[in-house]
Amino acid sequence: MRILLAEDDDDTRHFVERGLGELGHNVISAENGEDALHLAVTEAVDVIVLDRMMPVLDGLSILKRLRAGGVSAPVLMLTALGRIEDRVDGLEAGADDYLIKPFAFSELAARIQALGRRTAPAAAATKLAAGGIEMDLLAREVRREGKAVLLQPREFRLLEELLRHAGEFVTRTMLLERVWDFHFDPQTKIVETHMSRLRAKLNEGHLPDAIETVRGVGYRLRAA
Repeated sequence: MRILLAEDDDDTRHFVERGLGELGHNVISAENGEDALHLAVTEAVDVIVLDRMMPVLDGLSILKRLRAGGVSAPVLMLTALGRIEDRVDGLEAGADDYLIKPFAFSELAARIQALGRRTAPAAAATKLAAGGIEMDLLAREVRREGKAVLLQPREFRLLEELLRHAGEFVTRTMLLERVWDFHFDPQTKIVETHMSRLRAKLNEGHLPDAIETVRGVGYRLRAA
């Protein structure tokens, strides 16, 4: 894989660069936020490893700009900030995974590998459809009854999970794991908030509610 490593600490950057290189990865690196942002938008990379506390431009700001600009490469954030609130901020901004410093290199490598598999080309369908909703996974486009629906990256992933399980209930826990990679309850309304935004966009124009909610069970995309 081609990996962008944005880390301002020289020792950490060199250590990770060397380790990933020994595993056969092609690593390009940046030691400040401005360079990291430039490389992320001009270079083709499979995974971005992004330190949250970067000089010139911090990691969270970089991440928001990347997602706003349509860069969809998976991002693993590194941080010394261990509070749940800090992790939630990063994930809501568009991060795909979070790793707290200090970390074991083996865990970092495994998480990068998992993110790479998530985006690897496969023979799977590139288009999903149910209940009048169509999703093009390659073009990152969604339409309902032929009308374009503009979604943020996390809303897109939520809808993708619902489309893949159209007609079935998907629980809050399943969504936390699959969309946010949370293996714990963050004790926030993160799922409910994003689901509300997704609903509003899908139902714009007074269309029937596309998503059914059953308290204590989960969410289901109406298949018909």
